Amino acid sequence: MTRRLIACGLLVLASVTACGTRTPEEAAQTLPTAPSTPSSTDSSSAPASDNPQAVSPDGKRCDSAALKGEIVPTDAGAGNRYGKFVVTNGGTVPCTLNGYSGFQLENASGAVPTKLERKADPGPAALTLAPGAKATANLHWSVVPAGGEPVEGTCQPEPSKVAAIPPNETAPLSLPWNLGPVCSGGRIEISAFYAS
Repeated sequence: MTRRLIACGLLVLASVTACGTRTPEEAAQTLPTAPSTPSSTDSSSAPASDNPQAVSPDGKRCDSAALKGEIVPTDAGAGNRYGKFVVTNGGTVPCTLNGYSGFQLENASGAVPTKLERKADPGPAALTLAPGAKATANLHWSVVPAGGEPVEGTCQPEPSKVAAIPPNETAPLSLPWNLGPVCSGGRIEISAFYAS
């Protein structure tokens, strides 16, 4: 009796294993995709895909062709710097913005070290921007050298511009950056866009 149960159990296990064996490629094709969630860190050059379904009633997301942007300094103290990344709908129809911007510091030599960290306050929320309406993302960075950064001179190469990618898009806005170097390896905290 015990031998029969063991043999039956082995047969069931073998049939389940044979039926359930898939290559990683096959398994990936059948898994449902989950919506992306904001992480605490983000690759600065990757587009921020927070909600591809969030569009204005006429079906238009705010892209780099419609948006005009600027970096505005707001406060400074004890080695901390604060600013705002402000975008304006320069188009002729409403568009929707939802989530975080990509952000890459640059200078004449190319990319400057940038470590973008998404902050949850405020978090993503769909905003419909009428023509001329604005949205803002908060920025925070440090000018205090950290780790092995030099304490004499600049901690990192000084950026002269930034490539900022609107949420769910791939083409960047190119904006001037005249706010000095960003220490801690180019670490910048950024919030999601909110109405301003």
